[in-house]
Amino acid sequence: MINLYTKSQQAYGEFNNGDIIENKPIGFPQDGGKLRAYSNLFYWAHATAKKDSVIGLHPHRGFEIMSIVIEGEIVHYDTLQNKWIPLNEGDVQLIQSGKGISHAEALKKDASIFQIWFNPDLRKTLQDEAKYIDVQGSDFPVDDNKTIIVGNGSPIKLESEGVEIDIIAFEKGKFEMNFLDENYYSIYIIEGELKNDAMKVTKDDFMLIENETSLTMEVLIKGKLICIKSPTTTSYPTY
Repeated sequence: MINLYTKSQQAYGEFNNGDIIENKPIGFPQDGGKLRAYSNLFYWAHATAKKDSVIGLHPHRGFEIMSIVIEGEIVHYDTLQNKWIPLNEGDVQLIQSGKGISHAEALKKDASIFQIWFNPDLRKTLQDEAKYIDVQGSDFPVDDNKTIIVGNGSPIKLESEGVEIDIIAFEKGKFEMNFLDENYYSIYIIEGELKNDAMKVTKDDFMLIENETSLTMEVLIKGKLICIKSPTTTSYPTY
């Protein structure tokens, strides 16, 4: 089953009177949008800054908060590092918020990021000390057209079970992906356009795939996507 959620069907949010705008394939219950948390994916926002703007200091507990810089530059502050740290296109930050941590983000004009919350076993993580890691884009392993953000060889290790994350580039022509049973595949089109007999997908569209063995599409405009594999069931209760 392939469910398509176009940008207009996703939740909308903003900060600082629209200086930062977000579309959210997976929003909070109060955000609207057609899709809610599933598997151990709790929240997913794509934020873009129209001008330099700061999201002020705010707390997190228990969850794993990943920020992926898609374009431009952000600067991050948290109460564990206690300093501002720049992150550029391709860089990834992971906060494992444990007992509690607060952070703030300054997005430079035209910066674009994903912020994704993963749901580990909160019975354990709420007892842990907070942890933080920054990884430069050049430090992620690359396999052909795929950059491995979480998975074989990546420096990032999640506590949320069964998660793998790849950023995949695609060129004009035939594009194929293969899937394993007992997993969700969550795909966000970062740029480009693809189609098959069933659908056409373009920038900011989101696909949730379950119980499929493969996907074959024709690339109309080259681009890239992010794909997150997560389990259809977890060994622990999710929030």
